[in-house]
Amino acid sequence: MRKWTPQLPDEAQQNDLDDAVDHCRQAIQSAPDYAEAHGNLATALQMQDHLDDAIRHYREAAPIAPGNPEKARRLQAALAEREQSMVKAQRRAESRDTRAAATLRVLVLSVLCTVGGSCTSGPGSSDAEETRPPEDAVAAAVSAAGAAEEAWFTDRAAAVGLDFVHFNGMSGKFYQPEIMGPGVAMFDYDNDGDLDIYVVQGQMLGTGTALLPPPSGLPLTDRLYRNDLDGHRDATRLHFTDVTLESGINPRGYGMGVATGDIDNDGWVDLYLTGVGRNQMFRNNGDGTFTDVSTHTGTDHPSAWGVPASFLDFDRDGWLDLFVGTYLNYSLETHIPCFNRSGPPDYCPPEVHRAQPNRLYRNRGDGTFVDVTAAAGVAREFGPALGVATADFNNDGWIDIFVANDQQENQLWINQHDGTFTNMALVSGTALGAGGEAKADMGVDAGDFDNDGDEDLFITELITQGSSLYVNDGTGLFEEQSVRTRIRLPSLPYTGFGVAWIDFDNDGWLDILAVNGHVTQSLEALGPDNPFPLQQRNLLLRNLGNRQFEDVTDRGGAVFQLSEVSRGAAFGDIDNDGDVDVLVGNDAGRVRLLINNIGNRNHWLGLRLVGAQTPRDMIGARVSIIQANGSTLWRRSRVDGSYASAHDPRVLVGLGQSMEPPRVRVIWPSGRVDEWTNVPVDRYTTLTEGAGR
Repeated sequence: MRKWTPQLPDEAQQNDLDDAVDHCRQAIQSAPDYAEAHGNLATALQMQDHLDDAIRHYREAAPIAPGNPEKARRLQAALAEREQSMVKAQRRAESRDTRAAATLRVLVLSVLCTVGGSCTSGPGSSDAEETRPPEDAVAAAVSAAGAAEEAWFTDRAAAVGLDFVHFNGMSGKFYQPEIMGPGVAMFDYDNDGDLDIYVVQGQMLGTGTALLPPPSGLPLTDRLYRNDLDGHRDATRLHFTDVTLESGINPRGYGMGVATGDIDNDGWVDLYLTGVGRNQMFRNNGDGTFTDVSTHTGTDHPSAWGVPASFLDFDRDGWLDLFVGTYLNYSLETHIPCFNRSGPPDYCPPEVHRAQPNRLYRNRGDGTFVDVTAAAGVAREFGPALGVATADFNNDGWIDIFVANDQQENQLWINQHDGTFTNMALVSGTALGAGGEAKADMGVDAGDFDNDGDEDLFITELITQGSSLYVNDGTGLFEEQSVRTRIRLPSLPYTGFGVAWIDFDNDGWLDILAVNGHVTQSLEALGPDNPFPLQQRNLLLRNLGNRQFEDVTDRGGAVFQLSEVSRGAAFGDIDNDGDVDVLVGNDAGRVRLLINNIGNRNHWLGLRLVGAQTPRDMIGARVSIIQANGSTLWRRSRVDGSYASAHDPRVLVGLGQSMEPPRVRVIWPSGRVDEWTNVPVDRYTTLTEGAGR
């Protein structure tokens, strides 16, 4: 069990909280009876220690909470009970040092737990661990403040040869695509045992002069970087070479996202690229080059604005199919001017344009695909899709599809085992937010954060909405628990995009890393030296192992102090040292490569899962790791999730301090189950379907 340490907002966090407060106040001014705005404003004010205002807005939210009188009653009771203690804490804070602020933080979190539901402990925890006395919290805060810690992550992009700068083509006309890219990918295109990198590029939009000029010295196109590590585990040898020109990849249009998967079962990973006027398939020829097979495969869709895409074997025939999420029915000719609430021109919300239907393609096994969108039933319902995660959400052995939509209901397509899907989002509890409202969902990932054997969903959302955590009960029914797990509070000041469940410290519990950036201008930051004022910091949340999270962003390293317009994020072990690194694509900015410096201090298990009839990665395979102490961890091979990005398909499992080789059980996409014993730790092992017992 990790020691709980209260986190106080620093100057950068305070600026983000100021933005959150302003947005909430504007929402209340437009809609005084908007209960969620009052509640979110109260939460942000609590973080700023403006207790009187926080209490007032909580009280205003309670009687107008739609359809939830019991919650309103509990809220009123909680506030009445806590008010006296909070006011006393406020007075102490005026005359004491920062230790009093740590005490106040404990009280604030206690109110949030009471409002959002009981903060129950997870398996193995106790009430003593769950609610610490204020004196312990003060001591922990002082200890944390005085301790000098090594950076957990370090940006090494420039040092290892990643010289990519994204160009968004903005000319002052506020075209919508300017704020949506770029996606990024980690994948082993040359089969040399290490992860290579792909970064999506934008183009000039319309006519006029670019307010942010394109990078000099390189053609304005996507970039492919070869990892020269050659399968070694020596991070000091990490270096990348730009091989774009010789690869033959020549994408068209304005780039958004990237997906990776072996479409022809030849053991070489292929690419699918999404964008505005660009959905293209590139087949890996196995010799360092790629061929555009978009038209031949039947996956070309030049009129679409594609963003997320995912390869999955939804019919269990051994061939990877393709789901493509599309965003808006948009073109420069149909562009509609929009304005900030303060009056200046700004970027439009998604509801200004109609959504486009998504596409589902079935792999015929002969190098071509057939569009089965209508036949599979997924054409019936759709929204502005920005995120997709594929997993077996109801534990029936078949891959399902979750689609995160921007300001419209999400879809959870449950596989019916006959080539069709049924949307169960509303029934399952994942279509809307906790208050029954459609939220601006961007990035998404599925993973078993509580180690109970099912796939939970984390979704990044708009500033003041707070990210959502849908906890799976094992049957495909979910409960939104962002408040109870202490995720909502630290995520409120941010607009999130790329995200993943990652065990960054290899302790066996999945943590959260989310990258952020506004989608409307921060007018206070607008100026000649910053014509694209959408910058925000990124967010790192640590899983405490008791169904609660701790904001550890400030301990992540200097790279987490940067304020940028982050969009795509890909996750994988780029240096093969046994922990998860992060590739971040920044809109109108430099790519970042966050090298993990902490994960391999603990023990780990690395698995590559390949098929019996094909050497490709078996995406969608589920893995249970049974440790010597009887505990079981569940992971899966996946390349989708996050935002418009693709990840390392290998399974990397943190084992904490345990050096005991675990027992590994693999449930393959075909339904076959294999088991291995005494799988070695602190190294990667390839497991082949059918080779276990």
